[in-house]
Amino acid sequence: MISTLLVANRGEIACRIFRTCGELGIRTVAVHSDADENALHARVADTAVRLPGTAPADTYLRGDLIVKAAVAAGADAVHPGYGFLSENADFARAVLDAGLVWIGPPPQAIEAMASKTRAKQLLGLAPLGDVTADDLPVLVKAAAGGGGRGMRIVRRLDDLPAALEGARAEAASAFGDGEVFVEPYVENGRHVEVQVLADTHGTVWALGTRDCSLQRRHQKVIEEAPAPGLTDELIQELYDTAVRAARAVGYVGAGTVEFLVADDKAHFLEMNTRLQVEHPVTEAVFDIDLVALQLRVAEGHALEIDSPRARGHAMEARLYAEDPARDWAPQTGTLHRLTAPEGIRLDTGYTDGDDIGIHYDPMLAKAVAHAPTRAEALRKLAGALERTVVHGPTTNRDLLIRSLRHKEFTTARMDTGFYDRHLPELTDPTPDPLTPLAAALADAHGRSRFAGWRNVPSQPQIKRYLMAGEEHEARYRHTRGGGLTADGVRVVHAGATLVVLEVDGVRRKFEVAAYGDQVYVGSTSLTALPRFPDPTAQHAAGSLLAPMPGTVVRVAEGVTVGAPVRAGEPLLWLEAMKMQHKISAPATGTLTALHATPGQQVQVGALLAVVQET
Repeated sequence: MISTLLVANRGEIACRIFRTCGELGIRTVAVHSDADENALHARVADTAVRLPGTAPADTYLRGDLIVKAAVAAGADAVHPGYGFLSENADFARAVLDAGLVWIGPPPQAIEAMASKTRAKQLLGLAPLGDVTADDLPVLVKAAAGGGGRGMRIVRRLDDLPAALEGARAEAASAFGDGEVFVEPYVENGRHVEVQVLADTHGTVWALGTRDCSLQRRHQKVIEEAPAPGLTDELIQELYDTAVRAARAVGYVGAGTVEFLVADDKAHFLEMNTRLQVEHPVTEAVFDIDLVALQLRVAEGHALEIDSPRARGHAMEARLYAEDPARDWAPQTGTLHRLTAPEGIRLDTGYTDGDDIGIHYDPMLAKAVAHAPTRAEALRKLAGALERTVVHGPTTNRDLLIRSLRHKEFTTARMDTGFYDRHLPELTDPTPDPLTPLAAALADAHGRSRFAGWRNVPSQPQIKRYLMAGEEHEARYRHTRGGGLTADGVRVVHAGATLVVLEVDGVRRKFEVAAYGDQVYVGSTSLTALPRFPDPTAQHAAGSLLAPMPGTVVRVAEGVTVGAPVRAGEPLLWLEAMKMQHKISAPATGTLTALHATPGQQVQVGALLAVVQET
């Protein structure tokens, strides 16, 4: 029996595994980097062991240090979570060689499926060899790992060398393995997967399907179970292939077999030999705990011959600290507040006051809703996200809500190109025009009763805010009695945290929170602007500023001061949260300044280069 479990991971998945361990009476051990010393997963575990360093390669990818930590902390089992070393056969062997229980498949099964090229060969498939124009479009893909890292779509043959170079660099950084391969890119396909669970006694469960078609940068954003609209014949084919893949490698534990589905045909992608990020939707539909079942299987218990029956529909949305309107740029800063309404499941590795840094994946939480039907699950999750409060870095919360309510999604006609087609309309800011006024009235409430009162009633108080990238102005007046008024609006109540306004007989409530100059009305973020702006704070026209904190990984060949550049031409690449982000010329002209060098760490807003437009 397992008595103490070390989780070789961080954040949301570590906290989620610890939760099950607490229910089962299993003691827990966390490992953490220096950057994660005060992270939630390190705080909630019974014991925590420091891994010196901050970067994943120095900490969560150091299997030798993690095994030493497990032995030192008295753990008798190791769970890898997902990502990092979860699909590393050498790490699994090291855990077993240390006399510990490995919560995962045998190392040889991981090895057989760890390389997507070898996995395809195992099932009688093979990647493309020499690519010609007739093969386009193609997908360059990392042979190891997942999460969209090391992937590039290529539509022009001339772009293939750069795509291979970028994918190799990103894969090497994320997984320690720069091997990539090329396969046909299936346009307008759906990403469908099958959850499998196998024991050591020969039983393999196929626990339904999941649809994960809504993706950005080949990384899933919204997932659901079961996958809607599949024929019974196709579902059976998916089940049969998934079980065949598991049996072919003597699989044990939880795993996922992934497919692209187009025109009622299934194209095998890969087998992930670990727990998936989206496993909660399967748990909800089958009323099971996959982590608890992983532990039971690792202890040698047999599964029931028949798998549990599915009920209802589940939907999951990943809440990221990122700005979808700015090429999904990851965001950093203090997470002041994160709360979700009752009735949904919220898996997170953060709590109020935590810092969102640059070193790791920007996912803040996963929100999961379960209901009898798909339409009800959709409505439930969208409504819950609408009432979820996020104060801190910019997030994709509004994008998630709009995606869930988009007709293409509600009618289950989505595919992996959903955001390529609809991102502009889904990120078009539609701020409530009363939001700046609510922020201003809440701010005015905290002042002296007569601080803003004027003897000339025609002159209102003016407060300016930056909201959704644009400047907005709020005008209001103080009354002789200490109250507040605004043109065209009846101020029913104005407090520091709650403002109630009435327009045309309709009352509306606005919850307000302020953290310095940052103000939140609901989950809408505003920045209070100074009354007299600093004229020296402006950058010259054509300035390229760092959209996120990160590291300059490379500068494009031939990019030097004085060189001509074209609008949209890549100038340099920043790496943040293990993803590479292209920084392109804003206009056609001449590069008059270049302040970025490879290896340089920059903060958000740092001046990288200047392009003088011609």
